[in-house]
Amino acid sequence: MEKCEVQNTFDRWNQEPRRRDLFFRGLCIVLTQRSVRMRVERLGVPVYDLGSLRSLWEVRTRKYKQRQKKEKERVEKSALVKINRQWQYRVHCKSLRGGEVDVLHRYLDRDVLLDDSPDPQLAGAEGEQDRLVLRLEGEQWKEFPSELQWMFHLKEWHVRSTRISRLPDFLFLFSQLTNLQLPKNALSELPPEIGKLPMLKELNANYNRLTKIPPELGGCENLERLELTGNYLAQLPFLLSSLKKLVHLDLAENKFPTVPICVLRMSGLQALDMSNNLLTDLPEDTDRLEQLRSLFIHKNRLTYLPHCLSNISSLNVIVVSGDELNCIPTHLCSNPDIKFVRLYDNPGNEARKKKEEEERKKGKRRSWEEGTRKDGSEKEFLQAYMESLKDRETVPYSTTKVSISCLL
Repeated sequence: MEKCEVQNTFDRWNQEPRRRDLFFRGLCIVLTQRSVRMRVERLGVPVYDLGSLRSLWEVRTRKYKQRQKKEKERVEKSALVKINRQWQYRVHCKSLRGGEVDVLHRYLDRDVLLDDSPDPQLAGAEGEQDRLVLRLEGEQWKEFPSELQWMFHLKEWHVRSTRISRLPDFLFLFSQLTNLQLPKNALSELPPEIGKLPMLKELNANYNRLTKIPPELGGCENLERLELTGNYLAQLPFLLSSLKKLVHLDLAENKFPTVPICVLRMSGLQALDMSNNLLTDLPEDTDRLEQLRSLFIHKNRLTYLPHCLSNISSLNVIVVSGDELNCIPTHLCSNPDIKFVRLYDNPGNEARKKKEEEERKKGKRRSWEEGTRKDGSEKEFLQAYMESLKDRETVPYSTTKVSISCLL
């Protein structure tokens, strides 16, 4: 009887390989721990807990990874990398035509001239003819050209209205890049290599398909302007709080339920746009933004404004939606130095919104491109309107937005 039970047990194990593997793996771990304990006791070293050995192993592994990272950074900064690039460039020229080779040679010679020039005024000159700009526009572009990897002297990228879904892996080679304009593309993510652009000052990724931002972006310490309008963002990594030189931050038309913590740590911020999100309230420590001048928080779900906004002495423009707002600090409304703008929805928009909601439920969604054009034009109108308020002493009670369409 016992022999049959043992046979049945082995049959069940053969039918459940995963359970059998887990059992033998656990048995091996137990035997290994016993053998280690016996060896250490043989050496005369007392063993109180094998967890200490594990922590020691983790510390050594961490140090080893740190050494590898430092070595990789050293190699990237060494002259061997530049020599390898030039060698790969010469190999690449073999597959090009004569005219394309001449263009690449001209770019390479200019880069060498700027690197080796003894005259600092010549090296720092940036006339209109010397502006090194990449321009790509149109739906015919689905990826970046392969020749781009040899043009690491470029200082500006202007890529818009394309079907490009990802940035190239060699982005970190463009150490002189200062302006990165990527609006209205199909980008689904920003690579971690974007944090290796030390000279970057402006980043525009409006109206893409971003769902998250890499924490490595916090390494761009010289970044002054960051625009992420019209994406699908709901949070930002805390490491972006190291962007102390950031002056303009645009997070409009996303899915933020609250103001990210890292935003309140950006001490140099002067303009913040969080309109058309899912905000229900503002943090009570918003006054940490001591240099804030413009605050756009319209088209949210705010019912009140915190009193801490009255403590920001530099604040001179606030734009809110007046439909649901019922509690406003008196100082914000009565202060002549603050232009307090309330936007009210047109009563006719209610029926339009209901109709759009019904169309969504029926599956008749508008295309992504149409939504992008609509949101962009609305934002442009508001920017033009706010620009016109600079020369006015008082804010008008109401403004009518007129749109004209012509059929030719």
